[in-house]
Amino acid sequence: MNRFTYQRSTSVEQALSSIGGQPSGKFLGGGTNLLDLMKMGVEHPPALIDITRVPLNQIEPHGDGVRIGSMVRNSAVAAHPLIRDRYPVLSQAILHGASPQIRNMATTGGNLLQRTRCPYFYDPSYAECNKRVPGSGCAAMNGYNRNHAILGGSDHCIATHPSDMAVALAALDATVQLKGPQAERSVPLSGFHLLPGTTPQIETVLKPGELITSIDLPALDGTRFAYIKVRDRNSYAFALVSVAAVIELDQSGKIRKAHIALGGVAPKPWKVVEAEHSLTGASPDEAAFGKAAALIVRGARPHRYNAFKIELARRTVVRALLDATTRTDQKNG
Repeated sequence: MNRFTYQRSTSVEQALSSIGGQPSGKFLGGGTNLLDLMKMGVEHPPALIDITRVPLNQIEPHGDGVRIGSMVRNSAVAAHPLIRDRYPVLSQAILHGASPQIRNMATTGGNLLQRTRCPYFYDPSYAECNKRVPGSGCAAMNGYNRNHAILGGSDHCIATHPSDMAVALAALDATVQLKGPQAERSVPLSGFHLLPGTTPQIETVLKPGELITSIDLPALDGTRFAYIKVRDRNSYAFALVSVAAVIELDQSGKIRKAHIALGGVAPKPWKVVEAEHSLTGASPDEAAFGKAAALIVRGARPHRYNAFKIELARRTVVRALLDATTRTDQKNG
């Protein structure tokens, strides 16, 4: 591990001031991803700004919805009554991710910023990785790419985003609140992560020196939820395919609005607005869900070892939508 400086901040203003003097520095929250990358020699920040004492650890009503501070631990989000009652899909998604020990350390903001778990990215002995060394190539293209993207990838990168929490937040139409040296701004979660294109090393819209301060969840009423994660083993494994489904039904039982996000298949939580709109006014049945699922995987580009993900994603979408509309053990509002 390279040498670095360490500072501890106790306020947002102090943290922003500290990072301003170290443009290549990193904010340190739970450290569950950043410290691993530093140990592996993937990340080399010259400075760490510890923000664990910055007061961004509240979950509270905000307008008609809920605001989650960026320093709230994942386990605290999953267990909080406001989240369990109003947004159970978020609680479910968090509990499907990582291990209890990691959830107790990981923060909400850090979860959104965690980097891909592609083995070629994580291991500097592989020279070809456009995320680590732009222009060097992508070893996964002709390597073992079973866990890689079938949607949204490019010729420069086919890594997937690893977060379960981010998939649920995308389905909930969450908004990320950012604060930088000059201004504050709000970014829809669906637009926070970037597709790789020709610059896979740029993964989010976060500007140098900006800090995630909170995530806002909108008000929901009469909504049904489901989160399904398909993986190689039942614990501590990343998704082959995951689906967060959020369905609003009208009084006649028809679908008023549908929100669907996928994980494990793309470089960011994957949403297809056309698929969601196809369910508006439809009866919540397998035929309608199958049409939406087909729209979601349309245009998929499989690679040598992951073509199975197309059918797996289609079936998982249908199952999640059926679970969301038929289960009776849900809470909302």
